[in-house]
Amino acid sequence: MTTVNAMNLAEIGNLVGDLTRAQMLTALLDGRALTAGELAWCAGIMPQTASSHLAKLQAAGLLTMEKQGRHRYFRLSSPTVAAMLESMQVVCAVDAPRRIRPESRMDKDMRMARSCYDHLAGVLGVALADALTRQGAVDLTADGGVVTAQGRNMLGSFGIDVAGLADQKRCFCRPCLDWSERRHHIAGALGKGLADRLFQLGWIKRVRDSRVIRVTPEGQQGLKQTFAIDHPV
Repeated sequence: MTTVNAMNLAEIGNLVGDLTRAQMLTALLDGRALTAGELAWCAGIMPQTASSHLAKLQAAGLLTMEKQGRHRYFRLSSPTVAAMLESMQVVCAVDAPRRIRPESRMDKDMRMARSCYDHLAGVLGVALADALTRQGAVDLTADGGVVTAQGRNMLGSFGIDVAGLADQKRCFCRPCLDWSERRHHIAGALGKGLADRLFQLGWIKRVRDSRVIRVTPEGQQGLKQTFAIDHPV
């Protein structure tokens, strides 16, 4: 590693290592764009203080900002940044015994189903990856993934435009190591396509002000019939 690369790594580590900025980045891991005021609330600080932190994150390329009327909205700059943050959470989970409080209902809900930037994670995300692999629809390895001919037909009948997803200017299908399950769920354009379709069908819904995803009663039935997944509502 060159000195310049080491300096860049140190800069990113310093930015993410601050608790306030880490809370802001974590709040954006569900893929939404939030205002400075909303991010200040997530971090428990004043909006004026938040602006300074957000400027540093934006300057380092971790965040992007979009103006809409009087408001400025911030989001993670790319799926690569989201993957870095999720990977760091995997490392943090190794030290789970250091937790000094009992697991809360929110902790349990996050482990069951949550958004990981623009795709699904937790027990549900891993179960979907397992189901698609088991049914021969996706060939997923530690390095990447492809949709088989059988998978294209299956996903097409489920309402997912596989060819359209493959044409996007981003990674089509990749494994993403789940920090809570320590196994892979599906990320990339295919992971987003799966999540979007489940939202569209009303099988899953977001929990307000959280990354938690709820499976609806219709979703529980649909997941069982389509993917042979038994997931609690």
